[in-house]
Amino acid sequence: MSLVIDDYDKAIGYYTTVLGFDLVEDKVMSPTKRWVRVKPKGDNPMSILLAKAKNDTEESRIGNQTGGRVFLFLHTDDINREADRLRLHNVQIVRPLVSEEWGKVIVFRDVYGNLWDLIEPK
Repeated sequence: MSLVIDDYDKAIGYYTTVLGFDLVEDKVMSPTKRWVRVKPKGDNPMSILLAKAKNDTEESRIGNQTGGRVFLFLHTDDINREADRLRLHNVQIVRPLVSEEWGKVIVFRDVYGNLWDLIEPK
């Protein structure tokens, strides 16, 4: 999966520092393009390609790749710990913690405006 961004280093900093992801790969492809992948900590094989917008059309999609719907889902074994991490970094919580029959969830907005569900399954 790819996520359209405006700046590689800004995105790497956000996803590794604020969300605690691992930087999997950062390879220079050309003077203007890098192959940058991040992933949540742990043994999950899923990663996100951070793709820098290269034209006005792509730039217009930054933060709104799904028309305002929740775009990404992140699971945790401790939602309170992760919610504290988000608050520490002044991440906007769009919907506070709620408990559902399947677990707990918080909706937050990342640095680009994308909406994420942070989920602690039962």
